[in-house]
Amino acid sequence: MVLAPAPLPLESLPLRRRATIATIAWELLAPPEARRLREFGFEEGMHVELLHRATLFRGPVACRIGRMTVALRRNVAAAITVTTD
Repeated sequence: MVLAPAPLPLESLPLRRRATIATIAWELLAPPEARRLREFGFEEGMHVELLHRATLFRGPVACRIGRMTVALRRNVAAAITVTTD
């Protein structure tokens, strides 16, 4: 019996690991942040890859969605739950 990987926040995804967006907690995001994510194509079922994680002062993370690289604040990345492929 093979168990599916447990969902984890996008900010906790290992670097360069491809994952699928499982859920986005839209209610945790300010309306401008939610609108920006939607404009960039963030939605359930999309593939995403974490490229960089700033270490100082819990800075932003950089991720790839489609062919685009996007920087996200940590609180925004924490609202996105992913499962590894």
